[in-house]
Amino acid sequence: MTTTDTPLAPAAEAPTTGSPAAAATPPPSAPEPAGSYPVLRWLVLATFTVILNETVMVNAIPRLMVEFDVGARAAQWLSTAFMLTMAVVIPVTGWFLQRVTTRTAFTVAMSVFGAGTLLCALAPTFPVLVGGRVVQATGTAVMMPLLMTTLMTVVHERDRGRVMGNVTLAISVAPALGPALSGVVLAAAGWRWLFGLVLPVVVLVTLLGLRRLEDVGETRPGGVDWASVVLSALGFGGLVYGLSRIGEEHPGAVPALGWVLGGVGVVAAFVLRQHRLTRTSGPLLDLRALTHRTFTVSLAMQSLAFLTMLGAMILLPLYLQNLRGLSPLQTGLLVAPGGLAMGLLGPVVGRVFDRVGARPLVVPGALGVLASLAILSRIDAVTPYGLLLGVQVLLMVSLAALFTPAFTLGLGALPPHLYPHGSSLLGTVQQVAAAVGTALTVTVLSWRSAQLAAGGAGEAAAYVGGVRAAFTVAAVLAVGVVVLAAMLPNRLPVTDGSGPAPAAH
Repeated sequence: MTTTDTPLAPAAEAPTTGSPAAAATPPPSAPEPAGSYPVLRWLVLATFTVILNETVMVNAIPRLMVEFDVGARAAQWLSTAFMLTMAVVIPVTGWFLQRVTTRTAFTVAMSVFGAGTLLCALAPTFPVLVGGRVVQATGTAVMMPLLMTTLMTVVHERDRGRVMGNVTLAISVAPALGPALSGVVLAAAGWRWLFGLVLPVVVLVTLLGLRRLEDVGETRPGGVDWASVVLSALGFGGLVYGLSRIGEEHPGAVPALGWVLGGVGVVAAFVLRQHRLTRTSGPLLDLRALTHRTFTVSLAMQSLAFLTMLGAMILLPLYLQNLRGLSPLQTGLLVAPGGLAMGLLGPVVGRVFDRVGARPLVVPGALGVLASLAILSRIDAVTPYGLLLGVQVLLMVSLAALFTPAFTLGLGALPPHLYPHGSSLLGTVQQVAAAVGTALTVTVLSWRSAQLAAGGAGEAAAYVGGVRAAFTVAAVLAVGVVVLAAMLPNRLPVTDGSGPAPAAH
């Protein structure tokens, strides 16, 4: 297996269709002014909208349990179904984005997301609401790879850090604002307004985007391998579903471990089929992206960091609400500054990356993640809120220093024809990491709390012990983030000062 890191060709040399302006892009020697990639503006705005909606349901679950008369396990399907759908759909997006134009992909993603939002707003029953979340997730699953693939196609290598930093601003602030925004809306109106307020924004962004959006890149004709689609859905869907069920007991049902092992087996069959299709026809998900060392290291580091981040995002609200007695709105406001700091630092991180490279950012960032999780593993029932706020901000700022350089280096190491597949791989692995982070966090918390309670500890002391144990496991995993960060190169290899080396296929 080759380990060549293949930097991409200059953006001016990327083929374009349907865009006279794109055809007249200046050569790499003529620097483009800041903000000269208008195609990204509407994609970023649309992505911000769909990601914001992904987290607004967090604070609404208790109210929905009462209104629809469902238990906590059933209510969690509003998140589990979203995550499952993303895991099933994202592997198909690599193939889809190569077969349709930018405008078509944008139209499909936003129309599907809008239809799901409308269905959620009008849902008469809980199953219909879950179905609406599934439709929403289908549109979201297309939007993120579309944004990243377009960015890597049109943005020159010298500008990628800055532009990726601006993208990070949007996609980091959105999930941070979600819980706080939902707390405000729920305090003033019903839960349906969480979707009712988003719907006109979706319509407006879609209409304005279609007026300004231009097609970039070339489409490639070809059919889809339906066997791969089925294997992908069963494998990744079963794996994520099994991980999300760890800790549950349902008499007569297939145990969570059975789903996990079955999912792993089907994913292995999917990988073997993609390898075979690479030699005969076009694979659904081109795994040759993994033969590029920098991409693979970046993928592993981002997934592990994403896992630890999800663990912290789950643990802190549980700790603040179940032990410290904060309301959902107070919890959202306490954790929001960390997400805002992460997003606002995105452009700064991007500019620093363009000037000094990745190592001065990713290594301190990884150490910051490890330090913040280590501190959180020592919290107790009276830890000052100011300390919790400061540590959470440190964690999110450290993650900002990791994600922008790692994503830019990882996709930049691929030849252009693998951008859609690289983006899809990253999105798929992140969904699995999210499921692992959720399952691992809740399982360790429950196990350790039960163990301490059985030993005679009080309810509060047992819960604190469980939270500490879960954060300790996350800190141990963060050691792997530090190791992988040290393995990333500072920059991709170049032939001269004007651009990256030619792509080696």
